[in-house]
Amino acid sequence: MEPLADGEYDAIIMGTGLKECVISGLLSVQGMRVLQMDRNNYYGADGASLNLTNLYKKFNAGEPPEILGANRDFNVDLIPKFIMACGNLTKMLLHTKVTRYLEFKSIEGSYVYKGGKILKVPATPEEGLRSPLMGLFEKRRFRSFLLFVDQYDETKPATHQGKDLTVMTMRELYVSFGLQPDTHQFISHAMCLELDDVHLDQPALATVKGLQTYCYSLSRYGTSPYIYPVYGLGGLPEGFSRLCAIHGGTFMLDRDVDEIMYNDKGEAIGVKSGNEMARAKFVVGDPSYFPKEKVRATGQIVRCICFLNHPIQNCGDLESVQIVIPGPQVNRKNDIFVVSIASSHAVSASGVYIAIVSTKMEGDDADREVIPGLALLGHIMQRFTMVATTYEPVSDGNTDKCYISSSFDASSHFEGDVDDLLSLYKRVTGKDLDMNINADSVEADY
Repeated sequence: MEPLADGEYDAIIMGTGLKECVISGLLSVQGMRVLQMDRNNYYGADGASLNLTNLYKKFNAGEPPEILGANRDFNVDLIPKFIMACGNLTKMLLHTKVTRYLEFKSIEGSYVYKGGKILKVPATPEEGLRSPLMGLFEKRRFRSFLLFVDQYDETKPATHQGKDLTVMTMRELYVSFGLQPDTHQFISHAMCLELDDVHLDQPALATVKGLQTYCYSLSRYGTSPYIYPVYGLGGLPEGFSRLCAIHGGTFMLDRDVDEIMYNDKGEAIGVKSGNEMARAKFVVGDPSYFPKEKVRATGQIVRCICFLNHPIQNCGDLESVQIVIPGPQVNRKNDIFVVSIASSHAVSASGVYIAIVSTKMEGDDADREVIPGLALLGHIMQRFTMVATTYEPVSDGNTDKCYISSSFDASSHFEGDVDDLLSLYKRVTGKDLDMNINADSVEADY
């Protein structure tokens, strides 16, 4: 058996998805010798940004039509997500200084679907008072609720107003401010970014913290709480890969892992590719690199990538928007997410808009699941639909030295996925990642 690359490493990372690249970057900064492999010939794995040729090839759709424009103008995300301006992913980018390699722009608008209409999520108190989402008296109650959330500090009982959010449920908190069920739904799904209604009967603290992050992020830019990298999300794993390479990491693209090798105790000790082998103290990777007994399916997600020749209607002719369709609005349990981006973020040719509709599958018919989202798009020039099964690890990896990430969720933001990433980092290193950095400035160099 020949040695693979240098043969001996501290860690072998399988896949170049965002989570795997963040881990490889952080481990290499700590002085570990890292080998990172990917079966694809591009970075990003399932979260890559593809040009037109690669996109059409992936979906076996033949040659891209000339009407769409130049191949080089397109960077189409396979998994569409926006970044919360003051969320944990931004902190991670600042913490590792990967912001040096990327340029971000804010997303122009955040919308919610209610009663058959697309309505703007208020970005300022003044907008809130004008919003058709609520009646006059409800707006006052909504304002009181937001003022409570804004000043709430878990460590300062004086800010609690007698409410113990570790016990009080989210539903009870809403009711205590006199808010109506319609308003519960709009706040929870469009601002707290909850995916279903389970959280309503759980302690309110986690949901309130999510709402605080949303509000802080919104105040950062004033149009929406989201930012997005110019040239697409594929730049994120590439940025962390660059960090790893600068600190001595080795990368092998277009190289699959044929087998994970174990010792007599069942612990991973390396990987085999062809007639070559590399050894390591542990392996990290996405679920697709591991045997079926090490992961379990958690559901399926349908994503539709659509090319439009116009912005989404009723969104003020904005190029970049997010629309949340709360599940209960369309007789579903799970929300449907619609995102739209265009040439201002350098992901498409001028005049072509990329809209992506995604949701968690509740039945067997993928097309049926996304009908409410597709109905908002108007004329669609080209559409690609994919259904992905999502997985999570069956164990924490400490016994078999196989540290496995979970698949990306159906939401149009990274907050849930970053929680999984932080958990993965702790499982691998045994310690929490320091997230105390200030996320107020994406341009800052810490």
